[in-house]
Amino acid sequence: MMKTLWRLSREAIRYRTLYLVAILSTLALTAVNLTAPKLLSSMTGIVETGVTADGLHTIGLLTAALVALYLLRILFRFLSNYLAHKAAWYLVGDLRTRTYDKLEHMHLGYFHDKQTGDLMSRIVNDTRDFELLYAHMIPETITNLVTFTGALIVLLTINWKLALITCAPIPLIFASGIVFSKKVRPFFRISQKKMGELNGKLQDNLSGIHEIQSFGREEYETEQVDKQNFEHVRAMLQALKISAIFHPSVEFISSIGTILVVGFGGYLAYREGLHVADIVAFLLYLSLFYGPVTGLANLLENMQQSMAGAERVLAVLDAPSEIQDREGAEILQNVQGEISFRHVSFSYGEGIPVLKDVSFVCKPGQMLALVGPTGVGKTTLTQLISRFYEPTSGHILIDGHDIRNVTIESLRENISPVLQDTFLFNGTIAENIGYAVPDADPEEIEEAARAANIHDDILAMPEGYQTQVGERGLRLSGGQKQRVAIARAILRKSPIIILDEATASVDVETEQQIQKAIAGVAGKRTIIAIAHRLSTIRNADQILVIEEGCITERGTHAELVAKGGSYARMNNIQNDEQSSRS
Repeated sequence: MMKTLWRLSREAIRYRTLYLVAILSTLALTAVNLTAPKLLSSMTGIVETGVTADGLHTIGLLTAALVALYLLRILFRFLSNYLAHKAAWYLVGDLRTRTYDKLEHMHLGYFHDKQTGDLMSRIVNDTRDFELLYAHMIPETITNLVTFTGALIVLLTINWKLALITCAPIPLIFASGIVFSKKVRPFFRISQKKMGELNGKLQDNLSGIHEIQSFGREEYETEQVDKQNFEHVRAMLQALKISAIFHPSVEFISSIGTILVVGFGGYLAYREGLHVADIVAFLLYLSLFYGPVTGLANLLENMQQSMAGAERVLAVLDAPSEIQDREGAEILQNVQGEISFRHVSFSYGEGIPVLKDVSFVCKPGQMLALVGPTGVGKTTLTQLISRFYEPTSGHILIDGHDIRNVTIESLRENISPVLQDTFLFNGTIAENIGYAVPDADPEEIEEAARAANIHDDILAMPEGYQTQVGERGLRLSGGQKQRVAIARAILRKSPIIILDEATASVDVETEQQIQKAIAGVAGKRTIIAIAHRLSTIRNADQILVIEEGCITERGTHAELVAKGGSYARMNNIQNDEQSSRS
């Protein structure tokens, strides 16, 4: 826990000025609170001995001093609360951005066993718990410690015997606090975890609402959400149950201290002549003394909740990224587009080989096609080019430069992907085409759209290039989304374009339009194309047939058909299917 607190303090150091002023204001507020009872006690003493003219004047001065103190208390409380909250919320905002940025730069393998909703919960919900820590717990802890110490000193000066009796319950309260912390924290951890899982389930279901309704699974999914929802509720209630026992227990122990003070104070008044003013002062300071102690319950509860959230956030911030720029990495410049694989092998974390000893060279401006059954490593091969994963062995070169020796940013600047599952952002068509080139003017966007054979479709839409595409491009057809993605890649003018099943889910007419778009950039850019429809890659300069992670055939379309191997069989099957449809 102390390690986590130290780590968190390093995060907050950038807002030290705000915290310093807030802490000084908190100390000043505590001083005011400690001074006021003394003035009230003095006024009580004057009244007890009889009010004279001088005494009345003194009471007037003390009253004015009390008014000034209470006005200062307003000022100091404002500075303490507002500045602490300001620093805390700035920290929350900063950590949210940093957590998102960290996730944005993590390698793809990191996300294989993560739920999007859980990661969103860490960014939004768990970071919010930092506000409890920095805006409430730290200032309140400082206030309570100073108030407790100051009140104890004053009580000792009033009557040391009575002060020692007052301290009798303190060890018991702190012992119960330690037990409470150990009991309640695991439940807050579980609660935070269950909240992340619930967010993950909701994100999945809302994204798949079409499938849920299509297959009539609404009731089932509602039951699943209800189950996960109440797992979170039960975990939270377990924590609150322990808190509900701890809070009144602390109050009871504190009340025993008050009873002891009243009883022993009466005894001292009888035996040693303790003055009424001293007893009044003692009782006034007693609330200041036990207030911080009884506040321990709330502080410990908030502490455990904050720690549970902080651990989940720090787990992201401290997670190592397997793919980073090497020391001294160079910027990849003036790329012509030659891609070379030299004995490249790759396997995921399970150790199952995906690619085995893959070697090939694709010259600048050539189109290299990858074909083969599903799951043999074609997409993985293209992701290795962009360094989303690192090869287990072997080397990948672009224009003779090992991609591990160049910066990731400059590498990916030279590669534009067009994926089968095209992702469009919730904005206009123009914004999506120009996503990778934010300063592109309308003429450049239109030129790219024409090259991708999507310009006429856009003009037929109600608002043209300003048409909103909806979430994930919901308002566009599959073929339109693919061509928008191709336009986006063309506009970027990257020397390398990767097409991953760009025509897999479109009709024949749309496929022909996409083929025209691809033909428009062929020879100008290096193209790596994954295709199940062989008609898309008939004109490729080189075709690689991949089976079980290995290249089993290579050549042009005509050469591979003539060989009569796997490619020829695939070609015959697709020709037969096309003939039967016609």
